[in-house]
Parts: sequence; structure tokens; C-alpha cells
Amino acid sequence: MKKNILIISFVLLIAALVSFSNGTKSGFVRKASLYDTVKKKDSLQILDSIKKSDSIRVADSISNLKTKLYKKNVEASHYSDKLNGRRTASGQVFSNKKYTAAHKTLKFGTKVKVTNLTNNKSVIVTINDRGPHTRNREIDLAKRPFLDISHNNGRSLLRVSLEIVE
Repeated sequence: MKKNILIISFVLLIAALVSFSNGTKSGFVRKASLYDTVKKKDSLQILDSIKKSDSIRVADSISNLKTKLYKKNVEASHYSDKLNGRRTASGQVFSNKKYTAAHKTLKFGTKVKVTNLTNNKSVIVTINDRGPHTRNREIDLAKRPFLDISHNNGRSLLRVSLEIVE
């Protein structure tokens, strides 16, 4: 009797898994067929227009922020990849993909506009850690914001200015 119940439950479990996997495959095919109907030339033009308008909006929103100069001509570095997943001093889990930074004295949660002095690119990061623990460095950026403002693929230190966003 117990064997029959086990066999029946096993068969029902397999049937449920098969029906679930078939449902997701057909949904995926439908989505792919929708994308196939758009011509490549049209999709490239749409992507180009989205990129241009988004970058204009981001540049406008950064330039219109009220900021207060904190320090100018200081060194910035970026976190190592081996720190991903560890806790920061504020208790958050660190990720190199987020726009966060470490500073020795600024309060956690402070928004800082970091501008590369060589190419005038800037990002806004949130302070959520303490550091850098190296002499003469003022701020440690996560890798994504560092690469966004970097001029050489992020292989060295950057000279930046720091402005506190009010």
C-alpha cells in the first residue's frame, strides 16, 4: 500500500514538473517571436534614440543638483572584486555593481558627486563604508562608478573633486 502511494505521488510530481517546464518554454518562444518581427535597422535606431535621450536626462539631472564642494584634487581608487558579498561598515552587503563608496569621515548615506578632473565625467555615489585604508587616498569607489568616470579602463588612481549633494 505504501509503495502504491509513493509511486502515485512520484508520478504526479513528474507530471507537474513536465507541465510546468512546457509552459515556460512556450512562453519563451512567444517572446522570441515578438522580437524577431522587429527589423534590425529599426531596433538599432530605437536603441540609439533611447541611449541619447537617457544620457541627456542623466547629464541634465546631475548638472542641476545643488552641491557643496567638499574637497578638490584628491585621489580616488576602487574596491577589489574579492570584497563582493561582504558586509560594509554600515551593515549593507557590498557589490561592485552599485554606486557606493567608502570615506573615512562622511556620514553613512551621504550622497557625493565625484568628478574626474581629467575628463569632467561625474557620478553620484552613496557613502556606506569606511576607508580607504591607504595613505593619501580620499575615497574608495565601487568598480562600476569608478569605470564610469575613468579614462583608462580603471587601471590606476584618479584625481577627482568631491561635492556633497544637498
